[in-house]
Amino acid sequence: MPRTKRPKPLYQRGQFSLYPRAGRNPEIVWYDDTAKRERSASAGTSDIEQAKLALDRKYLQAHGGHYCPRCGQATDGEVAALLLSAITDYMLKNEHQAGYVRSTKPRLSKVIEYIAATDPAVTVPAVTPQWVEKFRRWLAAQPVVNKAGAIVRDRSPGGIEGCVLQLAAVINSTTGHKAQFKARSVKDLARSPVYRADVDTLAAMFRFCLYPEAKPKQRWSAKVAQVIVEGRTNLLRYLRAAVTTWARPDAIYDLRAKGQWYKDAGVLALNRPGRVQTKKYRPSIPVARQFKPWLDEAMERENYLPVSTIRHTWDAMRTHIGLPGEAEAGEKLIRRSVSTICRRYIGEANWAQGEMMLGHRKASISDIYALPDPANLGLALEATERLIDEIESRVPGAFTASLPRDNAIRPSLRVV
Repeated sequence: MPRTKRPKPLYQRGQFSLYPRAGRNPEIVWYDDTAKRERSASAGTSDIEQAKLALDRKYLQAHGGHYCPRCGQATDGEVAALLLSAITDYMLKNEHQAGYVRSTKPRLSKVIEYIAATDPAVTVPAVTPQWVEKFRRWLAAQPVVNKAGAIVRDRSPGGIEGCVLQLAAVINSTTGHKAQFKARSVKDLARSPVYRADVDTLAAMFRFCLYPEAKPKQRWSAKVAQVIVEGRTNLLRYLRAAVTTWARPDAIYDLRAKGQWYKDAGVLALNRPGRVQTKKYRPSIPVARQFKPWLDEAMERENYLPVSTIRHTWDAMRTHIGLPGEAEAGEKLIRRSVSTICRRYIGEANWAQGEMMLGHRKASISDIYALPDPANLGLALEATERLIDEIESRVPGAFTASLPRDNAIRPSLRVV
C-alpha cells in the first residue's frame, strides 16, 4: 500500500519539521543521522505557537548553539545572526532556570522593545558599544509603569545596567560571538537600600499570611478567609526560608530539599548540586530547629517553592503593612533585616559568623557536621533561632502552622 504523502509542514527549522495530525497534537519529524532513520515526537500541545516552541527546543537541544533560523547553518562568524533570534534562543534555553521570570525575561523584554522601535533586522555583530550606549539613553527615558500603565518611578541606572548585563549574556552564549561591551558595575550605580525591618515588622509579614484582615466595612466568612490564606501559602514559605537562611532571593527560588538538605548534620547547602559558585557565593549553613520540619516536608516536592515568583503577594503585603517603596522593600529586605537584627545578638567580636552565613566570607571548615558548633556558625544559629522565637511569640503559627495541602487547610491552622 503506498505511503500517504505528508502535508506541507507548519514550521521548519534545520532538519526539524512540524506537521499537523488530524484529531491529535502536531508532530515533530526529523532525520536521525546516528540511527540512520526518520524519527518523530509529539509536540505535546494543540496550540501551534507552543508547538513551534517545542520544535525550537528540540532543535537547540540537538545543536547546542545558535543557528540560522532560515537554513539551519551554524553562525560561526560566516553568518550574521539576528539579535532577535539569539535572544529568543537564549530565553528558550533558560526558561526553566531560577530567576528567569523575575529578572531574565523582564530585562530582555526591554531589549526587544528597543530593537522593535529601531531596527528589527539588527545582527549580533552590530551590537557595538555605541549601539549599547544608545540603548541606555533610550531606556533611561522610559519610566517604570505598573500594570495599569501609571508611572511608578524613573528608570534606575542599576536597572538599566541589569538589561545590558543580560544582553551581554545572550551574545556570549551565541556560538562564534562575544560581547563587544561590558555592563557598568551595578554596585557603583545602584543606591543601596537603607531601610531595615525590625522584629515587629517581620512579624507583621507573617501575620499577613496567616491572619488576613478584611478591609473596613467588609466582612469575610471563614471559607473566604481560608481561601485567602491558601493564596498566601508560598509567601509564607518564602518568609520562613528567608528568615532562617539569610539567603538571597535567587537562592531561595532555586532551593531543592533533595540534594541540599543534610538532615543528619542539620545543614543546608544553599548551592544546589551542579551549580558553579559565582561571586554571589552560596554557603552551607546550620538550620534553625524551627525550620527543619519544613525542609522535611519539601522533600516531597521538586523545589522548596513550587512557584517561580511571589512578587504579586509580596507587593500586596508591602502595601498592606506600609513598607516603603522606591526599591527599599523588595524581597531582599528579609536578608538585610535579619542580618542587621542578628548582628546585635551575635556581637561585633563574632560577626565573622554572620559574614559566613551571608556568603560574604567563605567558611574554612569542610566538615558539615562541625558547622553548628559555636566556634564555627553556632552563634549565628543561636541568633537565628532567637529571632524566630520572637516572631513566633508575636504571631503564633509563623513557623508552626501547617500549610495547605491539596487545597485544604489542615485543622491545626486557625483562621481568624
